[in-house]
Amino acid sequence: MNKKTELQANKLFIGVDIGGMSAKGVVINRDGEILSEQSVVTGNGQGGEELSNNIVAMVNDLVMANGGLKSAFAGVGIGCPGLIDSKNGVVVFAGNLGLNYYPLGREISDKLGMPVKLTNDANAAAWGEAKFGAGKKYKDSILITLGTGVGGGIVIDGKLFEGGNSAGTEIGHTVIVENGESCTCGRKGCLEAYASATAIIRQTRNAMEANRNSAMWNTYTLETVTGKTAFEYAETDTAAKSVVDNYVSHLACGITNLVNIFRPQVVMLGGGVSNQKENLTQPLQKILDKELFAGQSYAPVKIVTASLGNKAGAFGAAALFM
Repeated sequence: MNKKTELQANKLFIGVDIGGMSAKGVVINRDGEILSEQSVVTGNGQGGEELSNNIVAMVNDLVMANGGLKSAFAGVGIGCPGLIDSKNGVVVFAGNLGLNYYPLGREISDKLGMPVKLTNDANAAAWGEAKFGAGKKYKDSILITLGTGVGGGIVIDGKLFEGGNSAGTEIGHTVIVENGESCTCGRKGCLEAYASATAIIRQTRNAMEANRNSAMWNTYTLETVTGKTAFEYAETDTAAKSVVDNYVSHLACGITNLVNIFRPQVVMLGGGVSNQKENLTQPLQKILDKELFAGQSYAPVKIVTASLGNKAGAFGAAALFM
């Protein structure tokens, strides 16, 4: 054990995961046990100053709930949506938070008098799963989050990979269909345009409109369709099965591309659509086994469901100091 590790052996760790409407904060020990947790409002376009003040107040409460000594903590890790300069603790751009080149990490560090590290929220979630979740047995892992958009993060040889100026790993914006569906990023054919929860909801509505006899109409209207609607009816309804098959095919294409580039040991799926568990991972694994370069015999890759849920980002943020 080196001196730095020895000094931190008994330290506690604070992780903050900033979302569009709220921020979650946790205190964990080195084994990943949650000692305290709290949340604070972040929405309503409050701006950087109010956001930093709210996070500082939450962190101070977490410190008080765990003995009140800031010296007992290794630091505060923060996962924030948007383009993040993790080296300098700057939010380069986060549209939903109204931040542009805002030094969030330094602001919070100065106000708290504690070390602060900042990274992208998807990177934090990937690191959390790698340290304490479904990826903890592996040195190389990829997390793909299937929510409103498609995000994720990559861990290589036990280290979080962020790309140049920590601006990489935008998994959702790799093109899988040339000149395909329009994406929110401005390109066409991105994985996000086909594999996000938003995408499968759109695809399900289109299928229902084209198939008025679909059994999905028995339970859902176009306004009440969710990301699980097609999965619920896939075994009994041809329109629903077509939606699921196409969704799985597109997601498998994106996963295979990533795996052929990085060759992780495991791909973890998070976000709302991942709640389908084996209904999603099994057909994806079948396609990957068939299409993976050189097959599975030499460097096998598993597809699994992430295990930390909506706490993955906070765990990963805290683990930035491990």
